[in-house]
Amino acid sequence: MDKKEMRISQLEVLKAISPLEYEQKCYSIEQRLFRSEFWKSSEVIAVTVSKPPEVNTWNIIKRGWEEGKTICVPKCKPAGKELIFHKLTSFQELEKVFYELYEPIPSITPSIHRDSIQSVIVPGIAYTQKGYRLGFGGGYYDRFLSGYKGKTLSLAFSDQLVKSLPVEPFDIPVAEILTESERIQCD
Repeated sequence: MDKKEMRISQLEVLKAISPLEYEQKCYSIEQRLFRSEFWKSSEVIAVTVSKPPEVNTWNIIKRGWEEGKTICVPKCKPAGKELIFHKLTSFQELEKVFYELYEPIPSITPSIHRDSIQSVIVPGIAYTQKGYRLGFGGGYYDRFLSGYKGKTLSLAFSDQLVKSLPVEPFDIPVAEILTESERIQCD
C-alpha cells in the first residue's frame, strides 16, 4: 500500500471512532501530555490547531495559555512548502484557510524563530513505534524538523499505530508518542 492509499485507509479508521470515544481518548491523551516531562519542561511549544478526526489540540492550547507558556501555531507557505510559526494569544487571531484549517493571521501575530521553539507537537495520521509518521502529504513538518534541535512528540490514538510505513530518506521520526493508553519512547 502506498502513502496515498494508507492516508485514505487511516482516515477511515479515525472517522469510525464514535464522538464519545473520541472525547474520552482526547481527554486521556491531554492528561498524559500535561503530566509529561515534555510539557512540564517546555516554555515555548509549537502545535497545530487541530480539526477532527485528529487528536484535539484546542484544550492543549488553552492549558498552555493558563500555565503562561508561549504557544505558537503554524502558517503554511505553500510556495516553498514551509511552516512559519506565530505566537498565538487568542483564538480570534486565527483565520480559516485552505482545507478548512485554522492558521494564525500573520499581520497580528508575531513569528517565532525555529531556534526559539523548545518543543514541537507533530501531527500525523499514522505512526510506527520508531516514531516515523504518515503526515497529510505536504512534507511541511519534515522540512521544518530537518535541522530542528528541540524536542518532538506526537499525540495519537492507539488506532493510529501501525506496524510499518513507507519511509523516505527525508522522513524525520518524532522522539515520543503519547496515546490514550501509553507513552512510546521512540528509538
